This record gives sequence, structure tokens and C-alpha cells, in this order.
Amino acid sequence: MVEPLVVVIVACEVGFWVVLGAGLLARYALRMRRLGAVLLLCTPVVDVVLLVAAVFDLRSGGEAESVHGLAAIYLGVSVAFGHSLLRWADQRVAHRFAGGPPPVRPPRRGPERVRYEWREWGKFVIAWVIACAVMLLLMYVVSTPEHAGRLWDQMRGMTVVGVIWLLGWPVYCTVREVIDKPASRGSDA
Repeated sequence: MVEPLVVVIVACEVGFWVVLGAGLLARYALRMRRLGAVLLLCTPVVDVVLLVAAVFDLRSGGEAESVHGLAAIYLGVSVAFGHSLLRWADQRVAHRFAGGPPPVRPPRRGPERVRYEWREWGKFVIAWVIACAVMLLLMYVVSTPEHAGRLWDQMRGMTVVGVIWLLGWPVYCTVREVIDKPASRGSDA
């Protein structure tokens, strides 16, 4: 049997994309910029619905399970990366359907790439902080610490993902930039 909170998480993900699509449709196809802006600003409402559903599930006797941690992670990622995702989609739709400029692409190399990678990882840190704070809130306010082992496991798992991301992208790009820089200076001489 599928847990009701899993259904809510899936519905919220679908809802996010529906609201995003409706906002972009209103903005570009229907030329209703204000309505489009309002719809795009409503995307965080989906996060509030998810948080309320998770709290309600726990308050009605549910134990803190992995699905509650997933709801917290979804909330953190949505808050931290949501604005970037909206901008990403808006640039592409504006370019494709409204004659807007080409979408901005991430830099390929150099100090700009290093800054980009650190900024993206910083968004992950924000997502991690939000997700862990929500999980702690769920553990200590709504559930009990004894019934929260799976949430601790998800915090550890998210931390591992963050460390892998840190080493694989920002640190790697920084080291590569430091190594490449002296080589390029030596070739100028």
C-alpha cells in the first residue's frame, strides 16, 4: 500500500510543474504578465502544502519515517533551488516563444566556473540546513526522538551527498583552476 504522504509528495511535485507551466503560459502565450508573475510567485505554496501534510500525518499518530524526511528534503531543495529553477525555465521559454535572449549558460572554465560551482554548492548547503531543521522540528515538536531514527539516517545521507558534491565539483574545479593557472602563465613567457 502506498503511504498517503508519498501521494502528497508526488502531487506537490506535479503541482509545482503545473503552477510553473501555467505561470509561463500566462506570461508568454497569453501575454498576461501580471497573472504569470502571480502564478510563479505561488510555487512556494506547494511547499507549504507539503509541510502541513507531513505535520498532519505525524500529529495523527504516524511515526517519523523516511517519507517524512523525503518531504523535508523536497522542501529544502525547493526553497534553495526554486528561484534558480524558475529563472532557468523562464529564460528558455522567453527565448523559444517570446524572442528573448539566449539562455545564460554556466561558464565552462576559469574563475567564473569556480564561483559558479561554489554558488551551486552553497544552495545545497541552504537546502541541507532547511531539510535538517524541518526534520529536527518534526522529530522534537511533532514526533518523539525515539521514533526518529530514519530521519537521522536521512540527515546523514544528505550530508554524504553534500560532501561528495563538495569534493567532486567546487573543490575539484578550484584545484583544477589553481593547477591550470601557473601552466597558462608559463606559456605566456
